Amino acid sequence: MARPFLGAFEQLVLAALVRLHKDAYGMAVRQEIAERTGRDIAIGAVYATLDRLEQKGFVVSRTGESTPERGGKAKRYFDLTAAGEQALRDSVGQLQRMVKGLKLGWTS
Repeated sequence: MARPFLGAFEQLVLAALVRLHKDAYGMAVRQEIAERTGRDIAIGAVYATLDRLEQKGFVVSRTGESTPERGGKAKRYFDLTAAGEQALRDSVGQLQRMVKGLKLGWTS
């Protein structure tokens, strides 16, 4: 059975979780992606993707301590699961195999 292929944005989100490790919450994920890709991502898109990845079993969430600067609201942190790490490895590997040897530079 074929392993699931992650979409490009799902790959970016999971890679951000790996980079951020235990400090991965929605806004930090958004900032990490923006800094490394130059893409301005809506925070809603980040949370929708994190929720979808959690439903697939690729991430788990936990609630941090509430803070005064957030009006008493706690941050929701995300951690990559073993299945999520494997899905990221598989997906990136599939893409690498697909583009290996391509002669990019064609134009219309």
